Amino acid sequence: MPRQLPLRGRGSGREALKRLGRPGVRPRLRSTAAMCTTMSALAATSMVTVPSAAEPFSAAPCTLTRTDAHHSEGLDTWNPAYPRPARRLDAVMVFLSFPDSHPLTTPEELAADHFPATTRFFQRASYGRFTLRPHALRHWIRMPRPSTAYAVQRDWAASDRAAYLRDALAVTDGQVDFSRYDVVYLVADPDAPGVDSDATKVVNLDTPLRADGTDIRRIVTVFENHPPDRLVLAHETGHVFDLPDLYHRPVDGKGDWDTHVGDWDLMGSQFALAPDLFGWHKWKLGWLEPRQVRCVQDAGPVRLTLEPLGAGPGVPVTGAAGAPSFGLGRGAKLAVVRTGADSVLAFEVRGPVGNDAAACRQGVLVYRVSSGTQSGGGPIEVIDAHPHTEACWEDSVYPPLADAPVALGESFTVPGESVRVEVEGRTASGAWTVKITTG
Repeated sequence: MPRQLPLRGRGSGREALKRLGRPGVRPRLRSTAAMCTTMSALAATSMVTVPSAAEPFSAAPCTLTRTDAHHSEGLDTWNPAYPRPARRLDAVMVFLSFPDSHPLTTPEELAADHFPATTRFFQRASYGRFTLRPHALRHWIRMPRPSTAYAVQRDWAASDRAAYLRDALAVTDGQVDFSRYDVVYLVADPDAPGVDSDATKVVNLDTPLRADGTDIRRIVTVFENHPPDRLVLAHETGHVFDLPDLYHRPVDGKGDWDTHVGDWDLMGSQFALAPDLFGWHKWKLGWLEPRQVRCVQDAGPVRLTLEPLGAGPGVPVTGAAGAPSFGLGRGAKLAVVRTGADSVLAFEVRGPVGNDAAACRQGVLVYRVSSGTQSGGGPIEVIDAHPHTEACWEDSVYPPLADAPVALGESFTVPGESVRVEVEGRTASGAWTVKITTG
């Protein structure tokens, strides 16, 4: 699952110059992408209905079946090839230097580029259910060949990746007990002449590497500048947990990369204004309980009370009266309407809460999910409730979707579906009352 970034977002000066120099790219748009590939060379709210009833719906009928698609959005079962972040996981950070360069930074400085920010992101996203604990080496480990020998680049040749990983494991195996860790980060000296920051990615191994009696099936290769792209390691770590890329990659490498989900999920853009993971992803990862997901099945109107997705225990949310409320966090956060054998519509409340503190607009976000669509092919697509307007031009990665949510007092009929959503009001605690009509 390598991340390949022909267009960078809020990168350092070198990346900004590259971005401004590309024809057809609006410099005010922040774009990113993360293309997942396989390393073949190494194998290779409660809900109230009308009329009301207690807990009338189960989430099960809206559960999509996991398919063979890479990083399938199906969540009926967990893919055991990936570690599930439902507990504390340990990650090791190994720092690699090269004979052709003397590091200008220290391992401590590079570790601080990513932690504790990455841990905090996942703690907030998971409502405290998951902790990623980093273990960073405090010294450089010298690679046997110059940095230029590995031909590091965005579309990295499999043979060069294989050589890099073989050498890295060979020089680090005696200093790191890999059997102790769930996630491996190989961090290269960012100032080495052969290092390309666009090559930061997760490498999947068809045939796992073996070290300390442990199969290593995927490695995060980090080639970031210092300072790095914002939340880049959280994005890459999302792939380690079987989350797909949600961006759109233009065939010619030009144009907008964020047309599928815009600012609304980290796996679409690490530069997003509202990068919290979709409720669907939180359900997939085990961070939402079945009672927090409402499957809308019956024809006719159904009224729900949905909590903001980012609200969790101890997270303040502004209530209807404008006063902070701390009582949210355990109610329903996701509503789902089944639209096909492998597709659903999802509804969730997004606003300036938690990881979404910089959200451009707030309201009920609507998106399609397809379990049969590959990572990078648009497995999730945000549906724009305001298709003729844009918002937050200076900061949004894709302004046309920045105002996508259905706002308070508005109603919206999903194009191509007999599904209508009305945002009726807000409770004193800060939850949102929503009516969904199907059929």
